[in-house]
Amino acid sequence: MADQDKGFIVRDLRRHAPVESSDYREETAAELAVPVTYDRRRGLVEERERESGGAGIGSVALALSILSLFVMPILFGVTGVILGFIARRRGAISLGSWAIGIGTISIIIGMFILPFF
Repeated sequence: MADQDKGFIVRDLRRHAPVESSDYREETAAELAVPVTYDRRRGLVEERERESGGAGIGSVALALSILSLFVMPILFGVTGVILGFIARRRGAISLGSWAIGIGTISIIIGMFILPFF
């Protein structure tokens, strides 16, 4: 009775026929977006430029790291590690990783092993 007092219509769904599709008022929407175009050539050129810049820095970093094994391990080792991280960021992942590894080994040898000789 409380529903009828508020103005609601209560139906017994078991006694009535199924509701026709015209009884529903559905809202539909379609989203429109501008198609995105991707120039594959532009992406490849930027990637090559990035890799070539990283390869040069990676080569210098690797050379400094190897040089640090023989002369001034702290100075050249730290410089090789820093340049190795820069080379990795610019796309020369293997050169940068080798420079970081060799530079770190050189620093450890220079600080902990060489003072005893």
